[in-house]
Amino acid sequence: MSKIKPSKGAPYARIMGVGGYRPTRIVPNEVILETIDSSDEWIRSRSGIATRHWASPEETVAAMSAEAAGKALADAGLAPEQIDAVVVATVSHFKQTPAVATEIADRIGAGKPAAFDVSAGCAGFGYGLTLAKGMVVEGSAEHVLVIGVERLSDLTDLADRATAFLFGDGAGAVVVGPAEEPMIGPTVWGSEGDKSDTITQTVPWDAYRDGTVERFPAITQEGQAVFRWAVFEMAKVAQQALDAAGISPQDLDVFIPHQANMRIIDSMVKTLKLPESVTVARDVETTGNTSAASIPLAMERLLATGQAKSGDTALVIGFGAGLVYAATVVTLP
Repeated sequence: MSKIKPSKGAPYARIMGVGGYRPTRIVPNEVILETIDSSDEWIRSRSGIATRHWASPEETVAAMSAEAAGKALADAGLAPEQIDAVVVATVSHFKQTPAVATEIADRIGAGKPAAFDVSAGCAGFGYGLTLAKGMVVEGSAEHVLVIGVERLSDLTDLADRATAFLFGDGAGAVVVGPAEEPMIGPTVWGSEGDKSDTITQTVPWDAYRDGTVERFPAITQEGQAVFRWAVFEMAKVAQQALDAAGISPQDLDVFIPHQANMRIIDSMVKTLKLPESVTVARDVETTGNTSAASIPLAMERLLATGQAKSGDTALVIGFGAGLVYAATVVTLP
């Protein structure tokens, strides 16, 4: 018989508060058209994007995260020292080590929490949320700060007609804590590594270091392949998450998919046969694709504008480079 005491955590977990930060500079399509041969009409028709936010040198990954975290803590009614763990989902923190989560924890005055980064592309927030739920229920943390943050403008090739208009910067954060009833459903997640080349970095960092390439690494993708995968496969994953949570489309109040492309969002809504009563996040129009930050940023905006309200049942799904994905049903804070 084992002599190890069992873990004792909360019976369930919930999102207690949400916060977001968008850089002050708003970049319209006209700026993108200075470096690619295209048109505003083409960009809008292909992606639904009209503007995006790009960070200034001062708006670092850590600085944007700290701003979003402060708002999430205030929304949750918690002090920074009550945070037991900081989980940061990002692909655009350029230090291999240490994890930017440690710097963010120090910036917000969180004391000595567990702190680490997660690299799961556009599904990063879903991965972080799942880990946070596990920590709260398992008992290794009572309150976990989950941040999705990107400075994708640093990884954008402005001469690439296929991707130059897609990416934006920003940070979104949630606080996950204990609950007396299920408020974060089972996660349906996974990967399809045989498709990893469909979204990738143009060259590895060491190629740039060794001088074998002159251009700084950027994100590139096979647009049509990604579109087909997202539309057909991710609708299935979203339905699996609904089924796992025991939720029907008619029970749903809000749908918050990764903000990659308006056509993908609209196609998923149609495939899932969501009722017109379901509020659908379409933050991509003014924020662009912010990868790991897109879901919490969209969630924050829906709540701030009154399009969604506390207690609503929301389906969230992230998908992207890897190819990786994560979907779950949550109760909004």
